[in-house]
Amino acid sequence: MKPLSINNLAKIINAELKTSSDGFFTGVCIDSRTVKTGDCFFAIAGDKFDGHNFLDQAFKNGAACAVVSKIVPTTFADKPLLLVADTIAALGKLANFYRNNLNPIVIAITGSAGKTTTRQIIHHCLSRRFAAVQSPKSFNNNIGLPLTILSAQSDTKIIVAEIGSNHPGEIAPLSKIAAPDIALITNIYPAHLEGFGSLAAITKEKSSIADGLKENGTLIINADSADGTLLDPPVAGRRKNVKKLITFGSAATADIRASGIESAAAGSRFKIDNTEIFLPLPGPGNIQNALAAWAVCKELGIKLSDFADSLKRLPAVAMRAEILQIGRLTIINDCYNANPASMANALQILSNFDSAGNRRLVFLCGDMNELGKDSQKLHAELGFRIARSKVSLLITVGPLAAGAAEAAKSSNNSIQVISYPDTATACNNLLKFVKNTDIILIKGSRAVGLEKAVETLKMLFELKV
Repeated sequence: MKPLSINNLAKIINAELKTSSDGFFTGVCIDSRTVKTGDCFFAIAGDKFDGHNFLDQAFKNGAACAVVSKIVPTTFADKPLLLVADTIAALGKLANFYRNNLNPIVIAITGSAGKTTTRQIIHHCLSRRFAAVQSPKSFNNNIGLPLTILSAQSDTKIIVAEIGSNHPGEIAPLSKIAAPDIALITNIYPAHLEGFGSLAAITKEKSSIADGLKENGTLIINADSADGTLLDPPVAGRRKNVKKLITFGSAATADIRASGIESAAAGSRFKIDNTEIFLPLPGPGNIQNALAAWAVCKELGIKLSDFADSLKRLPAVAMRAEILQIGRLTIINDCYNANPASMANALQILSNFDSAGNRRLVFLCGDMNELGKDSQKLHAELGFRIARSKVSLLITVGPLAAGAAEAAKSSNNSIQVISYPDTATACNNLLKFVKNTDIILIKGSRAVGLEKAVETLKMLFELKV
């Protein structure tokens, strides 16, 4: 980040400066192990660790100063401490100041699914023309978002940030920190229902990303996932600061649409305004993500031909419909997270492999968490969907996914179903059921940890041909 004086920092975050300083800091860090010389260390108290206990390590590694919410003994008495009531809130204040001072174009993305992939597509395409930074991994909360903004350098022209939420009231404050020029809602589906309670509440929360838009900002929404009343285009377009509304999707009324869609295992081909597009990411969900990305790029003056050329070189996104070839075994690694909509999309991706000879389609399915009172019903619906697919072997992990297994078996006696209580047990038994010629989809909620199954299969099959 651009250098900033420690005295100025105290004013920005309303801190009590315990040791006077004429110095500057050149970066921000919350992990004492990765502090670099000149960083400002924010001591954040988390569920497992309290950053205040690691002040000495931060200063030893070169921190220029530290923001704290309590004074603790330190052997570096000469180092400036800035006392605030809440270090996370202070981090947000600094990020908002820095964003307004640097004044790049900020693109903020939220949605029930596709945030990370859409963000990476946008960054990939825009970085060919602009100095751009994006959220590292899924930095989309009240710590990750400020760190994304503060990672920008003096020459940064574009910041592409994610904003996530699992209960009401999170997105609007984060949007106000980011003050986006462009706000994008990828879609709205049943996800985190445990925290929200209803689809209407999710819609309200996601649409609050517009609350932080800079004056005369642009709001981009998925026309296919509108709730009908809360997020239909006329209502969305009347939100404060929305000067321009852009819609994308398959609806006839969408501003940006795909036509002539041809889906295959390796990706999709389609047209936007008669321009041929090849997207090397499989599944209908990724077509929607690409349309959303084009809406942003078009708004920033990118030519459609340049966008199409950029997509050809798009790298895979880790653990999100990532195709891995391990010997003769094909793995669709989509285990970052799961909700009913993303499960349906993943099953469609798996079905696109059906023409691959006589190879068996296998689904390693984990629990979908945080679905609240509708959890059992939604897992049963998933089971019925699996039964209608061409999956030959269903392996489930977790008590909720076991409900999907029961529904699938009750609806389709020909499908082989095996259930395990946890990932470790499933990993210990994979070799009994998975063949080296299979095509296997691996997907479940993040807490299930199905990436361990991916690593197990790599170990078991990488030397087999």
